[in-house]
This record gives sequence, structure tokens and C-alpha cells, in this order.
Amino acid sequence: MHDAPSFTAPGPSRAVCRGAARALTRRAAAALAWAALALSFSAAAQTSTERAGANLDVLHYTARIEPDIAARTLRGEVAIRLAMRSGGAQSIEFDAGDLEIDAVREHGKALGFEKIDKRLRIRLPAPTVAGERREIDVAYHGAPRHGLEFHPERNEVYTIFSTSQWLVCIDAPSERATLDLTLTVPSGLKAVGNGRLVAKSALGGRRDSYRWRQDQAMPSYVYGFAAGRYNEASGSGENGDLRYLSGDLDSAQLRRVFADSADMLRFFGRRAGIRYRGPYTQALVAKTIGQELDGFSLMSEAYGREVLDKPEAQSLIAHEIAHQWWGNRITCREWGHFWLNEAFANFMAAAYMQHRFGEDSYRERVEQWKRRLDKLRADGKDHALVYASWSRPSADDRAVVYQKGAYVLHLLREELGERAFWRGIRAYTRAHYGHSVVTSDFRQAMERASGRDLSGFFARWVESGEGMAK
Repeated sequence: MHDAPSFTAPGPSRAVCRGAARALTRRAAAALAWAALALSFSAAAQTSTERAGANLDVLHYTARIEPDIAARTLRGEVAIRLAMRSGGAQSIEFDAGDLEIDAVREHGKALGFEKIDKRLRIRLPAPTVAGERREIDVAYHGAPRHGLEFHPERNEVYTIFSTSQWLVCIDAPSERATLDLTLTVPSGLKAVGNGRLVAKSALGGRRDSYRWRQDQAMPSYVYGFAAGRYNEASGSGENGDLRYLSGDLDSAQLRRVFADSADMLRFFGRRAGIRYRGPYTQALVAKTIGQELDGFSLMSEAYGREVLDKPEAQSLIAHEIAHQWWGNRITCREWGHFWLNEAFANFMAAAYMQHRFGEDSYRERVEQWKRRLDKLRADGKDHALVYASWSRPSADDRAVVYQKGAYVLHLLREELGERAFWRGIRAYTRAHYGHSVVTSDFRQAMERASGRDLSGFFARWVESGEGMAK
């Protein structure tokens, strides 16, 4: 999600004037605001004692989505294949945002249901049995105020941050599932979605359908799509094709904006110890702070034009690419450990800028992080990097996660030295790739790689809000 609060925009992710620093700071502030919006939905389930779907494991979603761009509405159907973690339940729940539920069925038989706040509660005909598998079909419609952006003037639609606003699902970051997504849009639009494109079909009524298959289980918050009247350019990386989309910029301009994308993928793959494999798409859309999704990212047209004018302003591009490892494949188990997503993407983007533009570029970002942390402390707003609850984060809370977190990673790098630090990052990434993590997983990996007891460092910088800035 996105931000690179230190450098530019969520960020999550989703991150020209008198100096890059001022522009970067503006995007950082906006990024944090958007990240707040995103996570307010993700955290909605935390208002009760148990999150939606805590007693089940979603295995696969098969979804059909048809947005009406002019009307700013959508209709959808999703078949949710699941396994019960426990027995005896007489109902199950999913996150459903502000969607209106039309029908719920299992094997063609109607099930009773009710919408409570932003959850769909489904009544089952008999108590569940631990380990049993079920498939629930849900039909719905809605006019999302969040989660789905409509821009009729551009004939464009795209997802942003809150998946349960357009797909009935489980929002929890620890819940991973595969996805089969079919998107129906007006003819002539180009589209991108998660996974591999398995079919594109012309339908009646001047409509086209795109179908993608995501075969690796992923958390639902990185599901998404974009469609519009895009210009297109292509490139190639070590292990897959690169695709660039924009409604405003032409192909030559797109290749300039994303000229370093292949190098970023290569750089992060080496730092992670796992190469990125498969295609990767970067789309410039009407407006967004920046959004990582599995296999692609969304950034704004305005940001693309900024990079055209100033190639060293590409930190947000690096931030969103870094999320393909740290955030997407390795995901915080609960939102309270969100720094493991966003601080990592922030820090890794700065490390790439160091590689690409030199030491001064990196140090500039470190100083921005430190200044923000100093202000947090001066205002009495510093906090441990791990939060007991992330249900209503303030701007200062998000600064802790994004900027203090990145600064702490920088300090750990200095503490351990280059070889031990990057050896630990590779060990951590390889050990937890495709899984959800908590902060102790990271600490243990760094301790094993360095052969050092890091309890003092983590007590001071990660578990406390009282350490003194260097």
C-alpha cells in the first residue's frame, strides 16, 4: 500500500517545486492519509472480539465482477471454497464492506443471511464439522464509496485498498487464498488483474470479459484490477515480461518513466535471495497515492509526469515493486505488525535509490525518517513498532509504522554491518516467503544470521517508544 512516506507517497504505498524534499513530503503526507483510509476498512472486523472468518480457512475465490463505470456501481458473484477450522458453528461470516447482498446459496439451495455492519453472516442448515469443506455462492451489488475508483471521464475503473468493498471475502492479512477473477468491461478497454490472463472474450452488448487465474494463495488485500483506455508499452525483466499502461502518456514516455523497473526487480530479487518470476504491470491511473497488488501496481498520472521530469523521483515505483516481496509474499499476520510490510518497502526503496543514485540519495531519506521520529518524540507521540490494535490509527501512528520503522531498519543495518544485515534479510525472506509473519520471526532470522543477541536493540527500537534518536 504504498507509500514511501519518507520519499513520496501507500505510500498504501498504497508515494515541482522548490526542491524534491518538499514534493516528497507532500506525497508522504497524502500517502499516510490514504493508508489510514485503507486500513480503517481492514481493521473494521477488529471492533468485535473475533474477526470475520476466524473459524474457517478460505481456499479459493471464483469471482465475476461487472462494474458500470458511468453509474459508478457494480454487480458481482463469488463462489467461496473453504474448509472449517472448528466444528459446532451454526453460522459463518465474511467481510462485505458496504455491498448489498442479493442471495446466498450452497449447492443451489438458498441460505439465510443478514448484513451486520460490514459483515455478511450466513446461517447454516446444520452445525459445522471441523475439517469439512464447503462452497458458498454469494450474489451482490453496490455503489462503493471506497475500494473501487470510477472515472467516467476517462472510461476507467480500478481497485484501491479495500477489497471487501467490491468482493465478499476475508480481509484479514493472514488469510490467503487463490483467485479466479473474471472482469466484464466496455469493449475497447485494456485491463490488468492478478495472476495470468487465461482468456479474453468479446461478449454481446459491446462488452469484453477478461479472466485471470492467481494460482498462488495470496491475502485478499492484494487482489485487484484496473481497466481503461490505456496506451501501452512493454519491456522485459530477468524472468518475465514488463507492461506499462497510461491513459495520458504515450509509449515512449511510459518506457522513460519505468526505465529502471527491470533493474529494481533484479535488485530486490538479489537482496531477497528469491528472484521475481512472471510478468509485472505498472499502470498510471487517474489518481492514487500508490497501490501494490499482486503482480502489478497502480500510481497516478501526475506522479508519472513527475518522474518524466525528474527521474530521481522514482522512489514510489521502487516502493511498490519492493512490496512484491515484503508485503505481498511475506505479509504481517495481524495489522498490528504492519511495519513488517510498510517499513520494509520504505527502507528497500531507499536502498535501491542508494544503488541507483548514490549514497547522498540514501542519506537524504534517512535524515527525513530521523526528523519525523524526532518530532514524534518531541510531541510525545512515539510508540513501539508493534501495535496491540490498529483499528483507528492516527497520522502519527502511521508515521511510526512507515518512517520510524524504516529508520529502525537503517539502524539495524548499521549495527550489524552490510554482510550480516543482508544475509539476515535473505534468510528472513526465504524462510517466510509465501507466509504471514510477526515481529519475532524477523528478530530470530536476524539473530541467527548475525550470531548476535538482538534483544537489547529490539527492546530499545522496536518494542519501545522511549529510545533516544541517534
